Amino acid sequence: MSFNIVLIEPEIPNNTGNIGRLALATNSTLHLVKPFGFELTDKRLKRAGLDYWQYLDVHIYENQKVFFETHKNADMVFFTAKANNHHWEIKYTDNMFLVFGKESVGLPSTLVEDNNNQTAKIPLYSPHIRSLNLANAVGISVYEGLRQLA
Repeated sequence: MSFNIVLIEPEIPNNTGNIGRLALATNSTLHLVKPFGFELTDKRLKRAGLDYWQYLDVHIYENQKVFFETHKNADMVFFTAKANNHHWEIKYTDNMFLVFGKESVGLPSTLVEDNNNQTAKIPLYSPHIRSLNLANAVGISVYEGLRQLA
């Protein structure tokens, strides 16, 4: 059991480092799609990933077009606050691609619109926040998938 965690244009190195650590802990693969809001050599990225980064299965893509062409037949779900379905309603499959957008704005609206039937959201129960931290959202989604596949 494993997943493919996809970060489209991640902006915060600490989040990416923490997600890398989560990917390794769950035997998942991390896919990073440029442009990034940081350098991969950033100390904050390495500190958040600790000394595990060297063991991580990570793939880097120059842009979204290259990523989606490479994985055009893959089973994907796109996480967005604009989805109608909740993350627990996803029918997770082994090696599924879990796609997340950048911290500041999420996924591009065209990507959400083009894949509307494959979107999911994590519910928020307070009107005082607009989103969860990206690393937390990835953790919630990955572990719900592992729970379903167990």
